[in-house]
Amino acid sequence: MTGAEGDFTAEQIARGRTLRRTQWSWLLAERALVLALLLVLGLTPAGAALVSAFGGAWWARVLGGAVALVLAQEALSLPFAARVRVVRARFGLVTQGWAGWFADRARGLAVSLPLVTGALFGLYATASATPRWWAWTALAAALVVVALSWVAPVVLEPLFNRFTPMEAGPLRAALLALADRDGIAVRDVLVADASRRTTALNAYVSGFGRTRRVVVYDTLLAAAPQREIELIAAHELGHVKHRDVTRGTALGAVGAAAGVLLLAAVCQWHPLLAASGVHRFADPRSIPLLAAVAALLSALAGPFTCAVSRRVERRADLHALRLTGDAPEFIAMQRRLTVANVGDPDPPRALHLLFGTHPTAVQRIAAAREFAPGS
Repeated sequence: MTGAEGDFTAEQIARGRTLRRTQWSWLLAERALVLALLLVLGLTPAGAALVSAFGGAWWARVLGGAVALVLAQEALSLPFAARVRVVRARFGLVTQGWAGWFADRARGLAVSLPLVTGALFGLYATASATPRWWAWTALAAALVVVALSWVAPVVLEPLFNRFTPMEAGPLRAALLALADRDGIAVRDVLVADASRRTTALNAYVSGFGRTRRVVVYDTLLAAAPQREIELIAAHELGHVKHRDVTRGTALGAVGAAAGVLLLAAVCQWHPLLAASGVHRFADPRSIPLLAAVAALLSALAGPFTCAVSRRVERRADLHALRLTGDAPEFIAMQRRLTVANVGDPDPPRALHLLFGTHPTAVQRIAAAREFAPGS
């Protein structure tokens, strides 16, 4: 028997598909409505009027426009995100109360608001000061991507999880030995308190150089045997071995710079400026137009980004198989992750191509079966 039916029970397949159908209907509706909101504000004078309400000073309009757009998107997304949380709770994936959930949303805003506001202040100050603002902004965008990639593991991650060193023992020793055998310097092995939010299982490698560490969810420690945890860590070490984070940061920086240049070209197109009720881009009233175009370009780029991500993940899977030579345990690990996380082992092809960041469970298991040591 091949496909999902060969590795998962009918009940497990039905459970994963039901969750996928239920939560994706809400997720897609949320994305569509947020995009529609931004397009209405950006491609009609409504957005310019909204920003004008914050006064005549350019700084007040930048500040007001940034806060209004971020909060408007949050307000529109909140009911859908809450509904997805309810759905996931019905499948046993949520352990966090509503107070903690709202606190996490507030933390997210506390991070995103300053970042968006600072970026817009820099953009519009530069646009007002020099006609070559697009070149300087593109460079700044690339530098910000690099900086955030370095800062996130040590500054942003602790805002949402608590990390404690893994106790000395066979598992910690095995994970460090695995990294050493792979020629990768790892500073520590940490345990994340994921169980206060979810029952989902995961592990990852985070940081660069001296800050690099293997992070294991406490849910994974409680649910999986040591060998399967080693297989997950081996996959994550594959990302380090192939410099996926470094390459991703470099590609992200280049993409951010290219995105700024494309945004500059599109947002200075006179028919679009006229539609938005703005005469020149340097006017902060063009913020909604900028947000609309950025959201549309991001949606269009999404499938290409997912395709790259799937390729990177397949390579990390192969690395784990080569490093451990243990295809049977790799298959067992994929089954456990899929069942515990209530995943659909074989989602519809179109949905997977558009939004899938990893190969499907069926694809990953099939690749493991085809693997031969030394390949």
